[in-house]
Order: sequence, then C-alpha cells, then structure tokens
Amino acid sequence: MTELENIYNMYFKDVFLYARVLTGNEHIAEDITSETFMKAIKSLDSFEGRCDIRVWLCQIAKNSYISYLRKNNDLLNINEIEKQADKVNTEQLVINMELMEEFRKAHNGLNEPYKRVFSLRFFSEMRFKDIAHIYGKTENWACVTYHRAKNDIRRLLEEYK
Repeated sequence: MTELENIYNMYFKDVFLYARVLTGNEHIAEDITSETFMKAIKSLDSFEGRCDIRVWLCQIAKNSYISYLRKNNDLLNINEIEKQADKVNTEQLVINMELMEEFRKAHNGLNEPYKRVFSLRFFSEMRFKDIAHIYGKTENWACVTYHRAKNDIRRLLEEYK
C-alpha cells in the first residue's frame, strides 16, 4: 500500500465526519471529502508537518466547502461558515473526534450485560426501573450494573492512553 492509500484509509472517516458537520448534508460531505483528498494528494509535498495531518485535511475540507458555496452562489452560507470557522478550533475538533473513537472502542470492549445496560441508560436515557424490568432484575441491580460499566469504560480509556 502506498503512503497516499494509507493516509486515505486512516483519515477518510475523520474528514467525512468533519465535512458532514460543516455541510449538514451527507451527499455534499461525500463530495467535499473526495475533493479534499484530491487536493491533499496534489499538495502533499507542501505539508510541512507543523500540525496533525487530520487538522490539515480538515482545513482543506473547510476551504473546499467554502469554494463549493461560492460556486453555488450561496453567499449567505459562506459568511456563516467563515464566522463558524473563526469560532471552531479545528485542532480541538479533531481531538474530540479521537476521544469519541476511543470511547466507542471502550464501549464495544464491555462484556454483556454491562454493554447493553450502559447503552440503555446512557444513549437511550432509560430509567433504571425500566432497565431492571427488561432483565427481570431489581432497580438496584440495573443501577449497580450501569455504574460498573461506567467504571469499566473509564478503565479501558486509561488503557488506551
């Protein structure tokens, strides 16, 4: 595999997610992501490594989106994106995406019933009483299981560091 293929495989998802957040549209995000990697390939020699490559790629994606808006005469959105871009710290966004990926891995690393109980409580915001009913257990069991899962996630996140 070439260096370019490695970069594409490693960072495609991050760039796509960033573009989807910027555009609010999956199809436009796909186009922006493709264009981002085409531009990155052409200018890879100019990448000096002063920042994380994801930050560089996200900057290209942001500029590609602004070009897309200009091309489509969407001046209102251009001004809004430029305002948002001033507020958004791309580097912090990349760090947050990395943290979310680590969290996802830690969550997927949980054993059952911890994984499902955590999901029901954290993502679905289900009450402990309802979780207990699903499992035919007590409300206390659901609460303890959730807190154990949360502690396991913390432990797994520490291991990833």
